[in-house]
Amino acid sequence: MMSTELITHVKSSFKNHYKTIPILVFAPGRINIIGEHTDYNDGFVLPAAIDKGIVVAIQKSTSKFCSVTALNKNETYEFSLDSIHPIPNGGWRNYVLGVIAEIQKKGIKLNPFNIAFAGNVPEGAGISSSAALENSIVYGLSEVFQLGFTKEEMIYISQKAEHNFVGVKCGIMDQYASMFGQKNKVLLLDCRTVQATPIDIDFNDYEIVLVNTNVKHNLSESAYNNRRSVCEKVASILDVKVLRDATEKELLRIKNQISEDDYQKALYIIQENKRVLQASKVIETNNIKLLGELLYTTHEGLKNNYKVSCEELDFLVEQTNDKPEILGARMMGSGFGGCTINLIKKNSKKVLNQITKAYQSKFNIQASVYHIKLSDGVKILKDE
Repeated sequence: MMSTELITHVKSSFKNHYKTIPILVFAPGRINIIGEHTDYNDGFVLPAAIDKGIVVAIQKSTSKFCSVTALNKNETYEFSLDSIHPIPNGGWRNYVLGVIAEIQKKGIKLNPFNIAFAGNVPEGAGISSSAALENSIVYGLSEVFQLGFTKEEMIYISQKAEHNFVGVKCGIMDQYASMFGQKNKVLLLDCRTVQATPIDIDFNDYEIVLVNTNVKHNLSESAYNNRRSVCEKVASILDVKVLRDATEKELLRIKNQISEDDYQKALYIIQENKRVLQASKVIETNNIKLLGELLYTTHEGLKNNYKVSCEELDFLVEQTNDKPEILGARMMGSGFGGCTINLIKKNSKKVLNQITKAYQSKFNIQASVYHIKLSDGVKILKDE
Protein backbone atom coordinates (compact mmCIF):
# COMPACT_ATOMS: atom_id res chain seq x y z
CA MET A 1 0.00 0.00 0.00
CA MET A 2 1.08 3.53 -0.72
CA SER A 3 1.83 5.47 2.46
CA THR A 4 -1.28 7.36 3.58
CA GLU A 5 1.02 9.69 5.51
CA LEU A 6 2.81 10.62 2.27
CA ILE A 7 -0.48 11.21 0.44
CA THR A 8 -1.79 13.41 3.24
CA HIS A 9 1.47 15.38 3.34
CA VAL A 10 1.43 16.12 -0.40
CA LYS A 11 -2.26 16.99 -0.50
CA SER A 12 -2.20 19.30 2.54
CA SER A 13 1.04 20.99 1.40
CA PHE A 14 -0.51 21.74 -2.00
CA LYS A 15 -3.75 23.08 -0.49
CA ASN A 16 -1.88 25.27 1.99
CA HIS A 17 0.45 26.69 -0.65
CA TYR A 18 -1.82 27.04 -3.68
CA LYS A 19 -5.24 27.37 -1.99
CA THR A 20 -6.95 24.92 -4.35
CA ILE A 21 -7.90 21.25 -4.23
CA PRO A 22 -5.55 19.17 -6.43
CA ILE A 23 -5.82 16.00 -8.42
CA LEU A 24 -3.53 13.38 -6.85
CA VAL A 25 -1.50 10.90 -8.88
CA PHE A 26 0.62 8.01 -7.61
CA ALA A 27 3.42 6.66 -9.80
CA PRO A 28 5.36 3.69 -8.43
CA GLY A 29 9.04 3.02 -8.64
CA ARG A 30 10.09 -0.33 -10.03
CA ILE A 31 12.35 -3.22 -9.37
CA ASN A 32 13.84 -5.40 -12.08
CA ILE A 33 14.07 -9.04 -11.12
CA ILE A 34 16.53 -9.72 -13.92
CA GLY A 35 17.49 -8.24 -17.29
CA GLU A 36 19.83 -5.31 -16.71
CA HIS A 37 20.91 -3.13 -19.69
CA THR A 38 19.05 -5.38 -22.12
CA ASP A 39 16.21 -2.89 -22.68
CA TYR A 40 18.11 -0.54 -24.98
CA ASN A 41 19.21 -3.58 -26.96
CA ASP A 42 15.55 -4.37 -27.80
CA GLY A 43 15.86 -7.30 -25.42
CA PHE A 44 13.79 -8.82 -22.63
CA VAL A 45 13.43 -7.59 -19.04
CA LEU A 46 11.47 -8.78 -16.02
CA PRO A 47 10.41 -5.71 -13.99
CA ALA A 48 7.58 -5.03 -11.56
CA ALA A 49 6.08 -1.90 -10.07
CA ILE A 50 6.50 -1.57 -6.30
CA ASP A 51 4.57 -0.11 -3.39
CA LYS A 52 6.90 2.86 -3.09
CA GLY A 53 6.83 5.82 -5.44
CA ILE A 54 5.92 9.44 -5.97
CA VAL A 55 2.71 11.28 -5.17
CA VAL A 56 1.97 14.36 -7.29
CA ALA A 57 -0.66 16.98 -6.52
CA ILE A 58 -1.56 19.05 -9.58
CA GLN A 59 -4.12 21.66 -10.55
CA LYS A 60 -4.59 24.56 -12.95
CA SER A 61 -3.22 27.95 -11.92
CA THR A 62 -4.66 31.45 -12.31
CA SER A 63 -1.12 32.86 -12.49
CA LYS A 64 0.85 33.52 -15.67
CA PHE A 65 3.54 31.15 -14.42
CA CYS A 66 3.82 27.50 -13.44
CA SER A 67 5.09 26.51 -10.03
CA VAL A 68 6.51 23.13 -9.02
CA THR A 69 7.49 22.28 -5.45
CA ALA A 70 9.69 19.29 -4.59
CA LEU A 71 8.59 18.75 -1.00
CA ASN A 72 11.35 16.28 -0.12
CA LYS A 73 13.93 18.91 -1.04
CA ASN A 74 11.95 21.95 0.08
CA GLU A 75 12.60 23.54 -3.33
CA THR A 76 10.19 25.46 -5.56
CA TYR A 77 10.73 26.35 -9.21
CA GLU A 78 8.65 28.87 -11.14
CA PHE A 79 8.76 29.14 -14.93
CA SER A 80 6.90 30.28 -18.01
CA LEU A 81 5.51 27.79 -20.49
CA ASP A 82 6.86 30.05 -23.25
CA SER A 83 10.50 29.39 -22.40
CA ILE A 84 11.05 25.70 -21.64
CA HIS A 85 14.66 24.59 -21.92
CA PRO A 86 17.03 22.25 -20.05
CA ILE A 87 18.70 23.70 -16.97
CA PRO A 88 22.40 22.93 -16.46
CA ASN A 89 22.63 20.73 -13.34
CA GLY A 90 18.88 21.20 -12.98
CA GLY A 91 18.26 17.89 -11.23
CA TRP A 92 14.56 17.11 -10.74
CA ARG A 93 13.54 20.25 -12.63
CA ASN A 94 14.73 18.79 -15.94
CA TYR A 95 12.51 15.71 -15.58
CA VAL A 96 9.47 17.96 -15.13
CA LEU A 97 10.46 20.41 -17.86
CA GLY A 98 11.32 17.59 -20.24
CA VAL A 99 7.82 16.14 -19.97
CA ILE A 100 6.28 19.57 -20.63
CA ALA A 101 8.56 20.12 -23.64
CA GLU A 102 7.65 16.76 -25.17
CA ILE A 103 3.94 17.54 -24.79
CA GLN A 104 4.45 20.92 -26.44
CA LYS A 105 6.29 19.25 -29.34
CA LYS A 106 3.01 17.51 -30.14
CA GLY A 107 1.49 20.92 -30.83
CA ILE A 108 -0.47 20.90 -27.58
CA LYS A 109 -0.86 24.22 -25.81
CA LEU A 110 -0.77 23.94 -22.03
CA ASN A 111 -1.99 26.58 -19.61
CA PRO A 112 -0.26 27.42 -16.31
CA PHE A 113 -0.49 24.88 -13.49
CA ASN A 114 0.85 24.20 -10.02
CA ILE A 115 2.46 20.98 -8.78
CA ALA A 116 3.69 19.68 -5.44
CA PHE A 117 5.26 16.25 -5.16
CA ALA A 118 7.05 13.99 -2.73
CA GLY A 119 8.06 10.37 -2.67
CA ASN A 120 9.44 7.48 -0.67
CA VAL A 121 11.53 6.14 -3.56
CA PRO A 122 15.14 7.01 -2.77
CA GLU A 123 16.80 9.01 -5.54
CA GLY A 124 19.70 7.26 -7.24
CA ALA A 125 18.85 3.87 -5.72
CA GLY A 126 18.12 2.14 -9.02
CA ILE A 127 14.38 1.96 -8.27
CA SER A 128 13.68 4.51 -10.99
CA SER A 129 12.50 7.57 -9.13
CA SER A 130 13.07 9.48 -12.39
CA ALA A 131 10.56 7.40 -14.40
CA ALA A 132 8.06 7.63 -11.52
CA LEU A 133 8.37 11.42 -11.54
CA GLU A 134 8.08 11.67 -15.33
CA ASN A 135 5.08 9.33 -15.44
CA SER A 136 3.28 11.11 -12.60
CA ILE A 137 3.75 14.50 -14.27
CA VAL A 138 2.53 13.44 -17.72
CA TYR A 139 -0.37 11.47 -16.22
CA GLY A 140 -1.37 14.43 -14.06
CA LEU A 141 -1.17 16.93 -16.92
CA SER A 142 -3.22 14.62 -19.16
CA GLU A 143 -5.86 14.38 -16.45
CA VAL A 144 -6.00 18.09 -15.54
CA PHE A 145 -6.08 19.35 -19.13
CA GLN A 146 -8.03 16.36 -20.52
CA LEU A 147 -5.36 15.62 -23.11
CA GLY A 148 -6.57 12.07 -23.64
CA PHE A 149 -3.12 10.47 -23.78
CA THR A 150 -3.02 6.69 -23.79
CA LYS A 151 -0.65 5.02 -21.36
CA GLU A 152 1.51 4.03 -24.33
CA GLU A 153 1.79 7.65 -25.44
CA MET A 154 2.67 8.73 -21.92
CA ILE A 155 5.59 6.34 -21.45
CA TYR A 156 7.20 7.57 -24.67
CA ILE A 157 6.78 11.19 -23.58
CA SER A 158 8.52 10.27 -20.32
CA GLN A 159 11.32 8.43 -22.10
CA LYS A 160 11.96 11.29 -24.53
CA ALA A 161 12.01 13.75 -21.64
CA GLU A 162 14.88 11.79 -20.13
CA HIS A 163 16.70 11.55 -23.46
CA ASN A 164 16.37 15.20 -24.43
CA PHE A 165 16.37 17.11 -21.14
CA VAL A 166 18.37 14.88 -18.80
CA GLY A 167 20.76 13.43 -21.36
CA VAL A 168 20.36 9.77 -20.40
CA LYS A 169 19.52 7.55 -23.38
CA CYS A 170 17.42 5.18 -21.30
CA GLY A 171 15.39 2.29 -22.65
CA ILE A 172 11.64 1.99 -22.10
CA MET A 173 11.61 -0.49 -19.19
CA ASP A 174 11.45 1.96 -16.28
CA GLN A 175 8.59 4.01 -17.68
CA TYR A 176 6.71 0.88 -18.81
CA ALA A 177 6.97 -0.94 -15.48
CA SER A 178 5.91 2.15 -13.52
CA MET A 179 2.93 2.75 -15.82
CA PHE A 180 1.69 -0.81 -16.43
CA GLY A 181 2.69 -2.67 -13.26
CA GLN A 182 0.27 -5.20 -11.74
CA LYS A 183 -0.01 -6.27 -8.13
CA ASN A 184 1.81 -9.54 -7.33
CA LYS A 185 2.98 -9.91 -10.92
CA VAL A 186 6.21 -9.44 -12.83
CA LEU A 187 6.14 -8.27 -16.43
CA LEU A 188 8.03 -10.21 -19.09
CA LEU A 189 8.56 -7.19 -21.32
CA ASP A 190 9.76 -7.48 -24.89
CA CYS A 191 11.45 -4.12 -25.41
CA ARG A 192 11.24 -4.45 -29.20
CA THR A 193 7.49 -4.83 -29.43
CA VAL A 194 6.89 -3.02 -26.10
CA GLN A 195 4.45 -5.77 -25.21
CA ALA A 196 4.47 -7.50 -21.84
CA THR A 197 3.20 -10.78 -20.46
CA PRO A 198 2.20 -10.52 -16.78
CA ILE A 199 3.37 -13.51 -14.75
CA ASP A 200 2.06 -14.36 -11.28
CA ILE A 201 4.91 -14.70 -8.84
CA ASP A 202 4.74 -16.47 -5.49
CA PHE A 203 7.84 -15.96 -3.38
CA ASN A 204 6.59 -18.60 -0.91
CA ASP A 205 8.48 -18.08 2.35
CA TYR A 206 10.76 -15.50 0.75
CA GLU A 207 10.48 -11.80 -0.06
CA ILE A 208 12.26 -9.13 -2.06
CA VAL A 209 14.45 -6.86 0.02
CA LEU A 210 16.48 -3.99 -1.38
CA VAL A 211 19.67 -2.90 0.34
CA ASN A 212 20.73 0.59 -0.70
CA THR A 213 24.46 1.32 -0.76
CA ASN A 214 23.62 5.03 -0.42
CA VAL A 215 26.37 5.81 -2.90
CA LYS A 216 26.10 6.98 -6.49
CA HIS A 217 29.40 7.40 -8.27
CA ASN A 218 29.63 10.38 -10.61
CA LEU A 219 30.52 8.40 -13.74
CA SER A 220 27.18 6.55 -13.80
CA GLU A 221 25.45 8.63 -16.52
CA SER A 222 28.46 8.87 -18.83
CA ALA A 223 29.22 5.17 -18.35
CA TYR A 224 25.60 4.29 -19.15
CA ASN A 225 25.76 6.18 -22.44
CA ASN A 226 29.16 4.61 -23.16
CA ARG A 227 27.76 1.08 -22.71
CA ARG A 228 24.94 1.90 -25.07
CA SER A 229 27.42 3.17 -27.64
CA VAL A 230 29.49 -0.04 -27.37
CA CYS A 231 26.39 -2.17 -27.93
CA GLU A 232 25.47 -0.17 -31.04
CA LYS A 233 29.01 -0.40 -32.40
CA VAL A 234 29.26 -4.18 -31.94
CA ALA A 235 25.78 -4.69 -33.42
CA SER A 236 26.87 -2.70 -36.48
CA ILE A 237 29.95 -4.89 -36.97
CA LEU A 238 27.74 -7.97 -36.61
CA ASP A 239 25.39 -6.44 -39.19
CA VAL A 240 22.37 -6.79 -36.91
CA LYS A 241 20.01 -4.08 -35.72
CA VAL A 242 20.73 -4.66 -32.02
CA LEU A 243 22.49 -7.26 -29.86
CA ARG A 244 19.18 -8.98 -29.18
CA ASP A 245 19.53 -10.37 -32.72
CA ALA A 246 23.03 -11.79 -32.15
CA THR A 247 24.21 -15.15 -30.83
CA GLU A 248 27.33 -16.00 -28.84
CA LYS A 249 28.61 -17.97 -31.82
CA GLU A 250 28.26 -14.97 -34.14
CA LEU A 251 29.95 -12.71 -31.60
CA LEU A 252 32.89 -15.10 -31.34
CA ARG A 253 33.44 -14.83 -35.10
CA ILE A 254 34.19 -11.10 -34.86
CA LYS A 255 36.14 -11.25 -31.61
CA ASN A 256 39.40 -10.29 -33.35
CA GLN A 257 37.74 -7.16 -34.81
CA ILE A 258 36.84 -5.59 -31.45
CA SER A 259 38.55 -4.97 -28.13
CA GLU A 260 38.36 -7.55 -25.36
CA ASP A 261 36.35 -5.09 -23.24
CA ASP A 262 33.79 -4.57 -25.99
CA TYR A 263 33.58 -8.32 -26.59
CA GLN A 264 32.83 -8.96 -22.90
CA LYS A 265 30.16 -6.25 -22.79
CA ALA A 266 28.40 -7.64 -25.86
CA LEU A 267 28.70 -11.17 -24.49
CA TYR A 268 27.00 -10.09 -21.26
CA ILE A 269 24.01 -8.63 -23.15
CA ILE A 270 23.52 -11.77 -25.25
CA GLN A 271 23.75 -14.03 -22.19
CA GLU A 272 21.54 -11.81 -20.03
CA ASN A 273 18.78 -11.89 -22.63
CA LYS A 274 18.75 -15.67 -22.41
CA ARG A 275 18.72 -15.51 -18.60
CA VAL A 276 15.60 -13.34 -18.60
CA LEU A 277 13.68 -15.87 -20.65
CA GLN A 278 14.97 -18.65 -18.42
CA ALA A 279 13.93 -16.72 -15.31
CA SER A 280 10.39 -16.25 -16.63
CA LYS A 281 10.06 -20.02 -17.01
CA VAL A 282 11.53 -20.56 -13.56
CA ILE A 283 8.95 -18.21 -12.03
CA GLU A 284 6.13 -19.99 -13.83
CA THR A 285 7.27 -23.28 -12.29
CA ASN A 286 7.71 -21.61 -8.88
CA ASN A 287 11.38 -22.61 -8.62
CA ILE A 288 12.46 -19.74 -6.38
CA LYS A 289 15.80 -21.40 -5.55
CA LEU A 290 16.87 -21.45 -9.21
CA LEU A 291 15.71 -17.85 -9.60
CA GLY A 292 18.12 -16.90 -6.82
CA GLU A 293 20.98 -18.66 -8.62
CA LEU A 294 20.22 -16.66 -11.77
CA LEU A 295 20.44 -13.42 -9.78
CA TYR A 296 23.97 -14.32 -8.68
CA THR A 297 24.96 -15.19 -12.25
CA THR A 298 23.67 -11.85 -13.51
CA HIS A 299 25.66 -10.00 -10.87
CA GLU A 300 28.85 -11.72 -11.98
CA GLY A 301 28.12 -10.64 -15.55
CA LEU A 302 27.46 -7.04 -14.53
CA LYS A 303 30.61 -6.98 -12.41
CA ASN A 304 33.09 -8.79 -14.66
CA ASN A 305 31.74 -8.47 -18.22
CA TYR A 306 29.71 -5.28 -18.37
CA LYS A 307 31.72 -3.59 -15.61
CA VAL A 308 29.00 -1.41 -14.14
CA SER A 309 29.21 -2.55 -10.53
CA CYS A 310 31.30 -0.96 -7.79
CA GLU A 311 33.07 -1.98 -4.60
CA GLU A 312 30.09 -1.21 -2.38
CA LEU A 313 27.62 -3.24 -4.46
CA ASP A 314 30.03 -6.17 -4.76
CA PHE A 315 30.56 -6.18 -0.99
CA LEU A 316 26.82 -6.36 -0.28
CA VAL A 317 26.38 -9.25 -2.71
CA GLU A 318 29.42 -11.08 -1.30
CA GLN A 319 27.97 -10.76 2.21
CA THR A 320 24.97 -12.87 1.14
CA ASN A 321 26.99 -15.81 -0.17
CA ASP A 322 27.29 -17.68 3.13
CA LYS A 323 23.77 -16.88 4.36
CA PRO A 324 21.37 -19.84 3.90
CA GLU A 325 18.42 -17.48 4.37
CA ILE A 326 19.32 -15.71 1.09
CA LEU A 327 18.74 -17.50 -2.22
CA GLY A 328 20.18 -14.82 -4.49
CA ALA A 329 21.36 -11.24 -4.78
CA ARG A 330 22.66 -8.86 -7.41
CA MET A 331 23.15 -5.19 -8.12
CA MET A 332 20.05 -3.60 -9.64
CA GLY A 333 19.81 -0.59 -11.94
CA SER A 334 22.26 1.10 -14.26
CA GLY A 335 25.14 0.60 -11.83
CA PHE A 336 27.94 2.34 -9.93
CA GLY A 337 25.79 2.56 -6.83
CA GLY A 338 22.18 2.17 -5.83
CA CYS A 339 20.65 -1.03 -4.48
CA THR A 340 21.14 -4.72 -4.39
CA ILE A 341 18.03 -6.84 -4.84
CA ASN A 342 17.91 -9.81 -2.49
CA LEU A 343 15.69 -12.88 -2.42
CA ILE A 344 15.59 -13.53 1.31
CA LYS A 345 13.59 -15.63 3.74
CA LYS A 346 10.87 -13.64 5.49
CA ASN A 347 11.60 -12.38 9.02
CA SER A 348 15.37 -12.46 8.51
CA LYS A 349 16.03 -9.23 10.35
CA LYS A 350 19.08 -10.68 12.10
CA VAL A 351 20.77 -11.55 8.79
CA LEU A 352 20.03 -8.13 7.32
CA ASN A 353 21.47 -6.50 10.44
CA GLN A 354 24.65 -8.56 10.04
CA ILE A 355 25.02 -7.40 6.43
CA THR A 356 24.37 -3.71 7.11
CA LYS A 357 26.67 -3.77 10.15
CA ALA A 358 29.50 -5.27 8.07
CA TYR A 359 28.87 -2.66 5.37
CA GLN A 360 28.98 0.15 7.92
CA SER A 361 32.24 -1.21 9.31
CA LYS A 362 33.81 -1.50 5.85
CA PHE A 363 32.73 1.80 4.26
CA ASN A 364 31.56 3.95 7.18
CA ILE A 365 28.21 4.33 5.36
CA GLN A 366 24.82 3.31 6.72
CA ALA A 367 22.99 1.11 4.20
CA SER A 368 19.20 1.43 3.98
CA VAL A 369 16.88 -1.58 3.84
CA TYR A 370 13.54 -1.67 1.98
CA HIS A 371 11.02 -4.51 2.12
CA ILE A 372 9.16 -4.49 -1.19
CA LYS A 373 5.73 -5.59 -2.35
CA LEU A 374 4.68 -5.68 -6.01
CA SER A 375 2.15 -3.01 -6.90
CA ASP A 376 -0.20 -1.70 -9.56
CA GLY A 377 1.06 1.02 -11.92
CA VAL A 378 0.29 4.74 -12.18
CA LYS A 379 -3.15 5.74 -10.97
CA ILE A 380 -5.31 8.61 -9.79
CA LEU A 381 -5.72 8.61 -6.00
CA LYS A 382 -9.38 8.98 -5.18
CA ASP A 383 -10.35 11.25 -2.32
CA GLU A 384 -11.57 9.28 0.65
